[in-house]
Amino acid sequence: MLKVTDLHVHYGAIHALKGVSFNLQEGEIVTLIGANGAGKSTLLNTISGILPATQGQVTYLDEDITNSPAPKIVRMGIVQVPEGRKIFPAMTVMENLEMGAFTVTDRALISENIALMFKKFPILEKRYKQLGGTLSGGEQQMLAIARGLMANPKLILLDEPSMGLSPIFVEQIFDTIQDINQNGVNVILVEQNAQMALSIAHRAYVLETGKIVLEGEAQEVLQNPSVIEAYLGIAQEE
Repeated sequence: MLKVTDLHVHYGAIHALKGVSFNLQEGEIVTLIGANGAGKSTLLNTISGILPATQGQVTYLDEDITNSPAPKIVRMGIVQVPEGRKIFPAMTVMENLEMGAFTVTDRALISENIALMFKKFPILEKRYKQLGGTLSGGEQQMLAIARGLMANPKLILLDEPSMGLSPIFVEQIFDTIQDINQNGVNVILVEQNAQMALSIAHRAYVLETGKIVLEGEAQEVLQNPSVIEAYLGIAQEE
């Protein structure tokens, strides 16, 4: 469904991505794990058209979308839920959801999708008149995901969805990601919580300093000694 080939990205003189190649198959959750500064968010932003690639190719459904404008990429079915949620704090929950549907012209479909989001996230229905900025962190993350789903994506890019959340909200967010995937939306998940990400993903890639250093089935990566030591906080016995 998505294929990234030899992708290079620079921030001025900084070489942020150094020949990254990976793919996503139809129906998958693929997770990207790695330390801060490894290039995970840069990779998502380049796929989304927010950052330009200096070399390489991004192909989506057999179409080259490298350096395509972000609005075009959204209309093609790729939506990003950014790190830090980035909801509109001075807008109500309902207005945030409506903003997520800016590429959808069918008013009936927008209403249908809002009803679906309220069913999926009942707390948002209770808060629909409330300003986004007054929600808790977990509620804001649910709103950010719901806003992304309002565009009817085929592929959703989730950047650190569990960051700063309490354990109970982390569980809810990961349950939601699995539910989204089971309902036909493909997922690329960037996540510091490697244990949780690997537990729900089909496949995984590990990034270090702008390069993919390990890839495989998520359960295999979860059992890899170097991953356990570096990302799961468990020292290996000698």
